[in-house]
Amino acid sequence: MASLDENLKDLGEHIVGELGPAVSGYRIAFGELTIDAPAANIVRIMTFLRDDPSCKFTAFVDVCGADYPSRIQRFDVVYHLLSPSQNQRVRVTVRTDETTPVPSVVDVFPAANWFERETYDLYGIFFSDHPDLRRILTDYGFEGYPLRKDFPLTGYVEVRWDDQEKRVVYEPVRLTQEFRNFDFLSPWEGTDYVLPGDEKAKAN
Repeated sequence: MASLDENLKDLGEHIVGELGPAVSGYRIAFGELTIDAPAANIVRIMTFLRDDPSCKFTAFVDVCGADYPSRIQRFDVVYHLLSPSQNQRVRVTVRTDETTPVPSVVDVFPAANWFERETYDLYGIFFSDHPDLRRILTDYGFEGYPLRKDFPLTGYVEVRWDDQEKRVVYEPVRLTQEFRNFDFLSPWEGTDYVLPGDEKAKAN
């Protein structure tokens, strides 16, 4: 009986053999198959994975992003598909930058609509030919993209209820107290000062 990795290898070879230069290659890690491809070919690839009799990846799980700021193409766009009839999963990854849109796969998998909007909202990744590409999780007028590695931890604005104006107001972030100073010294390895309570032990 063939092992899981052998089955995934056969599937990867089949996909690469059928799609040829449309994909960059495949890899298997931790019992999962990943297909790497240029972003321009994503619609063709997703259509093949859905329709090919050896694949039948008919269930769209999600699409998400990953940010690598040190790269020129800083974003990975990651698609996950499930084949209920074959009991297999596949991951497809493409790369893009802050300005180059990735073709939308909504016409292939309508379920991708909200996931592409979420990826745009949180990473700022654009999807061309999307029927309604606008923010889905953040508020109206939100600045920046929260899941980018360079997004500040405090954000840019804060929201509060104003009792005088009787409405929600947006203001620049203000730190109402100073950040605490941490010395990062481990009490188990010894510190340069006496910890509260230790003076009693030394007195005894």
